[in-house]
Amino acid sequence: MKYQTYLIDLDGTMYRGKAKIPEARVFVDNLNQKEIDYYFLTNNTTKTPQQVADNLTNNHQITAKADQVVTPSLATAAYIKDMFGEDISNHSAYVIGEYGLKSAIFGTGIKLNEYDPDVVIVGLDYDVTYHKFELATLAIKRGALFIGTNADTNLPNERGLVPGAGSVISLVETSTQQRAHYIGKPEPEMIDFAVEAKKFDKSSALMVGDNYNTDIKCGISAGVDTLLVYTGVSTHDDIKKVSVKPTHEVESLDKWDV
Repeated sequence: MKYQTYLIDLDGTMYRGKAKIPEARVFVDNLNQKEIDYYFLTNNTTKTPQQVADNLTNNHQITAKADQVVTPSLATAAYIKDMFGEDISNHSAYVIGEYGLKSAIFGTGIKLNEYDPDVVIVGLDYDVTYHKFELATLAIKRGALFIGTNADTNLPNERGLVPGAGSVISLVETSTQQRAHYIGKPEPEMIDFAVEAKKFDKSSALMVGDNYNTDIKCGISAGVDTLLVYTGVSTHDDIKKVSVKPTHEVESLDKWDV
C-alpha cells in the first residue's frame, strides 16, 4: 500500500538528541520529491512547533515547517478548550513543564493558579523541583483534574536513554494515588487531534516511530498502520514479546520505499 500521509516521530526516529540519523533526512527528502504529506507527531512538549521545525531544518537538514509539527502541548490545549469552551478565561491551571507546554496552555486564555486550579497539567520539566511537585500534588488533592502530557519514561538522545515526561508524571501519580489522564502517544487522542487539525484521511496514513510502547501503540489504538524503525528505543527482542506486531518493520528508514 502507498500511504498518502506520514505521521513521523522525532526522538529516535529523525534524530537522537543532537546526533543525526542520516537516513532520516533521505526519507523526508523522498516524501517531498513524491509530494507526500507528512507531519511530525512528537511527545516532546518542551519546544514550540516553530522551535521543533527550526531544530529539524537547521541542525538536521530535515525539511520542516511549524504547521507540520503536532505536539501534546497543542493537543492538550485543544482538550481543555473543548472542556471549558468559551468560559475558559474563568478557569485556571497549574502547569509543570517547559515553555512549549506553558505557551500552548496559557495561550488558550486559561489563568495561572498555583493553589486551587481546575486542572493540573504535568509534562517534562528540566528544572523540576520538590516545590513544583508539592504544588501539583496539593492542587490535585483539592480536586483539580490531573492531565499528563505523555507517558514516555525515557527519551533517546546522544547520551543514551534519559528520563522522559512519564518519569516526572509518575512521581505526581505516586504522591496523589491518582493516574493522570494522558493526551500524548500512545493515546489515540494524539492522532485524532492531528486528523482534526490537519484534515487527512487516517485510513491512508502511516505512523512511523522507534518506540513500540508510544508510537506504534498510538497507531494501533487509533486504527492507523504502523512502521517501526530500529534506530531508537525498541529492539527486535522487544517486538518478539508483543502480541500485536507493527504493520511494518525496518532497520532504518532508507530501507523503506515511500
